[in-house]
Amino acid sequence: MNHSNFNFYDAFDFDDDTPVFSFQVATVVVAEEESNNQGQRTGYRGSIPDHNRNRKEGELRLYNDYFAKNPRFIESQFRKRFRMSRRFFLRIANAVEAHNPYFKQMTDALCVLCLSCLQKVTAAHRILAYGIPTDLTDEYLRIGETTMIESLRAFVKAIVEVFGDWYLRAPNKTDICRLLSIGEQRGFPGMLGSIDCMHWKWEKCPIAWHEMYTSHCREPTIILEAVTSQDLWIWHAFFGMPGSLNDINVLDQSPIFAALTEGRTAPVNYTINGHEYTMVYYLADGIYPNWSTFVRTIPRPVGAKRKYFASKQESARKDDERAFEVLQSCFAIVRGLV
Repeated sequence: MNHSNFNFYDAFDFDDDTPVFSFQVATVVVAEEESNNQGQRTGYRGSIPDHNRNRKEGELRLYNDYFAKNPRFIESQFRKRFRMSRRFFLRIANAVEAHNPYFKQMTDALCVLCLSCLQKVTAAHRILAYGIPTDLTDEYLRIGETTMIESLRAFVKAIVEVFGDWYLRAPNKTDICRLLSIGEQRGFPGMLGSIDCMHWKWEKCPIAWHEMYTSHCREPTIILEAVTSQDLWIWHAFFGMPGSLNDINVLDQSPIFAALTEGRTAPVNYTINGHEYTMVYYLADGIYPNWSTFVRTIPRPVGAKRKYFASKQESARKDDERAFEVLQSCFAIVRGLV
């Protein structure tokens, strides 16, 4: 995964958009699992003999609890448990159902209704949000483990295919103007955001790879490089580097400056202290190189001006850390890759 865009304010219904970034992470995991299992057949096929799950009971329970005209649980409870509003969740479910016939409710050979779209999407979402085992959804939703795995795979792929053209893209001219306006309001004209790396724990990293993926965290991790704005919009994400690398090693392989080196960046003009500039920059910590595209803090500042600049830079630079914390708190799939 090289580039992706995700706005937390949008995801939690401030502007009513979709949390694609987390689902894109899940897609990477699912794709890797499918490639590892390619050509293999499992001994388990179909439902357990003589086991009636009563799918209709699970569908009615879910509908009456959360989606009926007068549901048992109110909007605030829905938002707390689903990590988004009901209207927003239904928007995702409707888009996925329209895109992939797998999510349409069919009838089986006995003319009995199969699982509904709401059952499949709710089960997939709970695995992403809570990190629960795939067979745990059977208790409430009446959906088996094999069907749950199929639904999860279909769901994360549909999310990227439906919303990818809008969210998994580089900023356009309108986005750049908005980002520059945010930076100027914070006292940093010409700033597109802050750049940083985070380590994701890889719980089931193969033992043979432990040395390569182990860092100062003393456990296997995978690195995510991200550029984030104040409104928690992750408009650049470079994911997959081994945890033994540092931020500079990741930067050397990152496509963050690909458009700049190819001369495809949008024209920018701004003035600082009477000097005209035409190149945007990012706020970064002290490990990043002394390039014109990075504005770092002043180590051990002396004097009021230097101390003021250092405090402002370090404060604005925390956007990445805020985004990482919000992302991990809302989706368990991001807290620890399996």
